[in-house]
Amino acid sequence: MNNSRYTDILAPVLKNYLIEPYHVENFGSVLKVYSNKGTFALKKIDPTTGTDFIRHVHLLYQRGFNRIVPIYPTMDGRYAVLHENILYYLMPWMSNEQKEDREHKNHQLFRELARLHTLSAKEIAMNKEERTEHYEKTIQQHEKQQEFLDGFIDECEKKTYMSPFELLYCLYYNEISQALRFSKTKFEEWYENTKDNEKARMVITHGKLSPEHFLYDDKGYGFFINFENARYGSPIHDLLPYLSRALNTNPKRSDTAVDWVYHYFKYFPFKADEKLLFFSYLALPIPIIQVAESYYRKQRPKNELKYVRQLQHRYWHLKNSEYVVMRMTEIDAQSAAKEGAQQQ
Repeated sequence: MNNSRYTDILAPVLKNYLIEPYHVENFGSVLKVYSNKGTFALKKIDPTTGTDFIRHVHLLYQRGFNRIVPIYPTMDGRYAVLHENILYYLMPWMSNEQKEDREHKNHQLFRELARLHTLSAKEIAMNKEERTEHYEKTIQQHEKQQEFLDGFIDECEKKTYMSPFELLYCLYYNEISQALRFSKTKFEEWYENTKDNEKARMVITHGKLSPEHFLYDDKGYGFFINFENARYGSPIHDLLPYLSRALNTNPKRSDTAVDWVYHYFKYFPFKADEKLLFFSYLALPIPIIQVAESYYRKQRPKNELKYVRQLQHRYWHLKNSEYVVMRMTEIDAQSAAKEGAQQQ
């Protein structure tokens, strides 16, 4: 679609802001608008997504959190415009000229995420029956996953000639099972610590935390964008996906990821039960189990090379996650021992 076509389509939308577009550049769901009043970012979203995120953004502003790219109101006070079944909202265009190195940016991102969680945190009533039901269902899932792991290795070991995938799976089996048992143990500890609690801490979560969703203005300040998935939930829901993606690499001992988490904890410390749940989910080897299940269910012919590569990559992810969890539990144990010694 050419630029004049864009400007014609967007003119009725921008009229609500008394803005006349001169030129429009398409960046997918975001449009860069050059106009008589400067340069803006116009975001397109599905109306069914709703505008709850705008309410969450305003709540954060009221609480003093200003590291969100501001959403401009229309002349009649609306924060989004519905036009031809598409919802639009307007923001300033961020230059995003990164002056700091990547690690500094990640530190700033985690610090601002901790502030976001701190300012939006609230205690909500928890239904004990629902917590117990969630616990029982999760434990049941763990047991089914272990049953599959055990059953699959039994089948593999009965064969005279294993496939390359089956041979590699047998090599990894003990470590997958160990990760699953660790995850289950931490989840059981979490339940024992919380089963009598009547409240739990919730925060406004970003919902799509990513380096691409943390932009810099021309003064070097970082701001969050893409708040459409923001909702109240556990702070773990922001940390886990981010870390999981960061650890989805070749094998490495990621002390950097450990550093990110403790930088976040410096501004928003997890409670003991939150940390147990965090460890449980981070250690859970779901990706590698899913690859094994997919291979097991796949009818022949199977693409061995493809499946072996997937298993190898998921194993690296498991080991990278394992290092972070073990390092954090070690740090916490050292801190607890130090505090105990000081109290004696």
